Amino acid sequence: MTPTQAADLPAVPRFSIIVPAYGVEAYLRDCLDSVLSQSFGDFEVIAVNDASPDACGEIMNEYAALDARVVAVQLATNVGLGRARNAGMARAKGTYLLFLDSDDTMLPGALQAIAQRLEQTEDPDLLVFDYARTHWDGRITPNAKAAVLAESPRGAFALDEKPELLGLLQVAWNKAYRREFVERWGFAYPTGYYEDTPWTYPVLVAAERIAVLPRVCVHYRQRRQGSILHSRSRKHFDVFDQYELVFSFLTEHPEFERWHSALFERMMTHFRVIERSPGRLPDDAREEFHTRALAAERAHRPAGYKEPQGSPSAARRAAARLPVPLRKVARGAYRSARRLRRAPRKLRKPLRNMVLNGYYRAQRMLPVQNDVAVFAAYWNTDYACNPAAVHQKLLELAPKIKTTWILKPGSRNTPPPGTNVVHPGSFAFWRAMARGKYFVNNVNFPTRVVKRPGQIHLQTHHGTPLKRMGVDLAEFPVGKGDLNMKTLMQRVDRWDYSVSANSFTTAIWDRAYPAEYTSLDYGYPRNDVLVRATEEDRARAREKLGITPGSTVVLYAPTHRDYHSSPRPMLDLERFAHELGDGFTVLSRAHYFHLHVPDGSGVRGGHGILDVSGHPSIEELYLAADCLLTDYSSLMFDYALLDRPIVVFANDWEVYRATRGTYFDIHVESPGHVVETETDLLDVFLSGRWSDEASTKARAEFRRRFCEFDDGFAAERVVRKVFLNQDNEPPVTLPTERPSPRARG
Repeated sequence: MTPTQAADLPAVPRFSIIVPAYGVEAYLRDCLDSVLSQSFGDFEVIAVNDASPDACGEIMNEYAALDARVVAVQLATNVGLGRARNAGMARAKGTYLLFLDSDDTMLPGALQAIAQRLEQTEDPDLLVFDYARTHWDGRITPNAKAAVLAESPRGAFALDEKPELLGLLQVAWNKAYRREFVERWGFAYPTGYYEDTPWTYPVLVAAERIAVLPRVCVHYRQRRQGSILHSRSRKHFDVFDQYELVFSFLTEHPEFERWHSALFERMMTHFRVIERSPGRLPDDAREEFHTRALAAERAHRPAGYKEPQGSPSAARRAAARLPVPLRKVARGAYRSARRLRRAPRKLRKPLRNMVLNGYYRAQRMLPVQNDVAVFAAYWNTDYACNPAAVHQKLLELAPKIKTTWILKPGSRNTPPPGTNVVHPGSFAFWRAMARGKYFVNNVNFPTRVVKRPGQIHLQTHHGTPLKRMGVDLAEFPVGKGDLNMKTLMQRVDRWDYSVSANSFTTAIWDRAYPAEYTSLDYGYPRNDVLVRATEEDRARAREKLGITPGSTVVLYAPTHRDYHSSPRPMLDLERFAHELGDGFTVLSRAHYFHLHVPDGSGVRGGHGILDVSGHPSIEELYLAADCLLTDYSSLMFDYALLDRPIVVFANDWEVYRATRGTYFDIHVESPGHVVETETDLLDVFLSGRWSDEASTKARAEFRRRFCEFDDGFAAERVVRKVFLNQDNEPPVTLPTERPSPRARG
């Protein structure tokens, strides 16, 4: 629907769906899409941006411009969830109010089912429906109290007929509220944590006619971070004020006094949950919270109230493992090492693992070395990417820090002289993991690595994500493969910093790797060389490759396919190069997963083709190329920095999207022309359209969104922040015209 159709909307829609948002740009599109794709269309969405520091406001404006049912409300200051909902209610015109948290989603058919149930029960004051929890690891768990809804009366009823409804989760978004009922009672949300409490209980008590719908209508996202249930804060003391509002409501409306005992029990249960939940209350606030809870109990205990029968509070237990004296552990490790040399061959591997475990444990008892930094990239296969760029800048700005690289034998690149190199799994490796202070990687260190107090982990990543990553792969078993989500998150929980190249990526990392790290919105260090490159750098890169002067160079770099059991060519490269003719040179670059695969990758050399799979520098290949030909590789985001044409060969897009999953449609947000057949691909190049005005226009918008932070100083910002602990790192400043070497016509 477009804004020009707004006049066709009903003056009073059936539903006003209020979606407040703060800091959830990674989830907001999924939330809004889940509503706008409903089969029942008689609704308005009031999206309230609570002065969110991310792109929530822009996303809301985007949806409002595309669909007249969406109203974007932009709040000037952050007011909190409760008041943001109030701001949405003030704009609502619908017969019924619905609330949807911006990181949750509405299931297909939910609105139609809600509308039908309201009609069947003759528009009650309140309709309560079911939900399910969706977890970061892909699990979906039902509402533990779903039976309360299933066993409720079939028609409309008062709370007296089903008082168990008070025991349901205190949330706003599992109900539809008749707007006239809400306005007549003057219900509004308070500020602070647990704002649903003084809303939910008065609404249930005051409703004369309640109906239920025992159908799951909402998926309630269980985030690993960002939820108040996982935040350690004194804000949890807000719960006392919220229950004061509940009992004030009863005082103002003595006709509901019969609910005093039930709400008193709910209050005490709620207090115990907060007090006993790990990670909510600061340690120095627990005694105070307990004292406040006892005071609230004395203040609101009903006359003649008797404590219900229940099990006694569980005794708290603690166990501490006595440290083993360092000398004893070390002596044991070295004795085991001597025995290992004399052991039979078949026992050497398990014995070696045992010895290494003991050695690593002993090393962890020694002090952390504050002047040691440990680097790795691409599963220890190369000296490359963001870690290498950070390493080089570290040598320049902090030469006193000793650096160690973890490398398997036979890598394409080697670190600068003076860098300590260790093999993964060796004694030197485990010593480095135990004693180093800084750890830099673009993937993850082994799960067995124990992060010690004082150690700092920097995750640089290795590209802007088009394909699904991390826990977002839970819905895509082919792409997920044998990835264990719990193991993944054990590794992610070690991160202190996560590097990002643009706001889009920052939001994706937040949802794909949900943990308590700090995002460094600095750009990718590996791209500094591209931003600062000159025409002389470009000429040298072409000369090193032996490119014929005047030749148009196309860099072909396809990505990996999870749905292929072994690599296979996605393009007849020899035919493609032959049809292009002598005026073109095709640089063929295999994905690093396929470097040692003898055949099947489609990157063999031939007439007009130069196999550069083993070339040590992808950045030099970028500089040499006039055009990038790829499919769904993250290389396109880096190459776009050079402002040169990009062509996307998407011949298996639907299969790739179904098996791997993507965050956006490459046809909609494309860096250039997108084609699906080899015939069309040849036509794009032979006709000259690969570098036409349409390509330039698409690339400009692509660069605006995805080249946001890369200004040539990313590595310096990372080193100053992480290693030198400086907060005066250079700000991101992007010139209007980038001084990078341009491509041929």
